[in-house]
Amino acid sequence: MKPVILTADSTCDLSPELKAQFQIRTVPLTITEGDASYLDGVDFQPDQIYEIYRKDGTLPKTSAVSPQEFLEFFGPLVEEGYEIVHVDISSKLSATYQNACIAAGELGGIYPVDSSHLSASSFLLLLEACRLRDAGKSAREIAQALEQQKQKLVTTFVVDTLEFIWKGGRCSGVTALGANLLHIKPCLEMRDGELKVGKKYRGSIEKVYAQYLRDLLSRDDIDTRAAVMVHSGGITEETLERLRQLVLELAPIERLYTLRAGCTISSHCGPGTMGLLFATK
Repeated sequence: MKPVILTADSTCDLSPELKAQFQIRTVPLTITEGDASYLDGVDFQPDQIYEIYRKDGTLPKTSAVSPQEFLEFFGPLVEEGYEIVHVDISSKLSATYQNACIAAGELGGIYPVDSSHLSASSFLLLLEACRLRDAGKSAREIAQALEQQKQKLVTTFVVDTLEFIWKGGRCSGVTALGANLLHIKPCLEMRDGELKVGKKYRGSIEKVYAQYLRDLLSRDDIDTRAAVMVHSGGITEETLERLRQLVLELAPIERLYTLRAGCTISSHCGPGTMGLLFATK
């Protein structure tokens, strides 16, 4: 049996330290600003999105990893003798998964997994993949297990402002204006591979964060082995630490990771977005 290597696209929002710790490799999406193109998380960072938006009111565009880019990414790993389990952002949000499948079909020995989620929910799948890899499972067995595990993921975020969602064409200006005037902070949740609007909170964002966590963690089927708090910037370290402590008070999470969202989430949701991602039992 060939050794297994785990990979993902850059929307998994993993820090360099976690990629090194869990031996995960990532391939970046492309960020386009005007006539220039950059690699997500390599030579373009989320805070640059906000700088550009404050300067001229425009948002950079994100585009999928192309089949050719996947061939260049996967090819050397296959030549080294690895089989690959690769996790991508939901296929309903990006063509990245379909493009990975095209490359996998040409090279062989590659098992792309459509996470049906986004951001650090891919990391939760990869944590399960790490456990199975270290237990000696084959790439095929790991990919099959992830198809089951992804059904258990809970991916939600609360958004401070609808301005970025409106600018990206995902809601009307009237809706965004009304929500902002009423101080409504929507909860966005992944359902059937798509991002939907869930509960609508009202009030200051710090109070909303706390109420969102209380609502989310009131369920009794949480897999407490690991959870990820992910945010898009614009939140102080003191606030993040208070929220972390609140999570640990509400649920006995064994490993609580805190990650900064990458360019994809940041460009679509704007600063102040925060979510707690976990799996159910």
